[in-house]
Amino acid sequence: MRSRQKALSALVQSNESIALNLAALRKKLGNEDRVLAVLGKGDFFGEMCMLEDDVPRSATAIALVDVEAVSIDRSAFTFILKHNPEITIRIMRKLVRRLRQTTQLFEEAVGHELDLDASDIGEEPKALPDPHARLIEVTSGLIFPLAEDGETSVGRIDPVTGIHPDVDLTPVDGKRSISRRHARIQRESDGTFSVIEDVGTMNGTFVKGVRLTAGKPHPMESGDAVIFGTIQCRFEIELS
Repeated sequence: MRSRQKALSALVQSNESIALNLAALRKKLGNEDRVLAVLGKGDFFGEMCMLEDDVPRSATAIALVDVEAVSIDRSAFTFILKHNPEITIRIMRKLVRRLRQTTQLFEEAVGHELDLDASDIGEEPKALPDPHARLIEVTSGLIFPLAEDGETSVGRIDPVTGIHPDVDLTPVDGKRSISRRHARIQRESDGTFSVIEDVGTMNGTFVKGVRLTAGKPHPMESGDAVIFGTIQCRFEIELS
């Protein structure tokens, strides 16, 4: 059951009917291999890659017996979140439980309680703005520069989590049609750009009238109309 595929997996059944523990999530802490969680029928793993891109795996799932698992890609995951609130709440509760278990393991490893507020853990520094690439909000004419390197996050500021997107459309989104983490604009290695709608975005992202599929990059060219929720923007690049 070793896989590097970007998908959430749910354990369905085992050929061994008496087996209650089907798989284990393991993580290397220092020189010691620790068990983060033991999974049974109906449990899931791999949910972090549904919400984050290009982040190394934080743990490894290892089958304890022969099992069958269902693999769910990002498109199906987004559909489930939008149409089945009960499953969404169950996933959130499981994530909270795993976070507490992981925090406890780290506290045992370091010998004291963790104070994340006093640590150096925080958001990554913001990339410098690119003077040549931008989004322009059509109605107001406001200009939102893209990040100079890598990708640019688009959304609304979240005062609860402290997340501040690179392009914060809060001032022009009076109807709150944009999700907190709505989309990302990716600068490709060849200098072109693509936009990726984030998982869980509620009101959609459109490029030249085409609605995007969550998690799948869609190319953009200078002058393209891009709509986030109900906010109409224009993508522009100045060729140097």
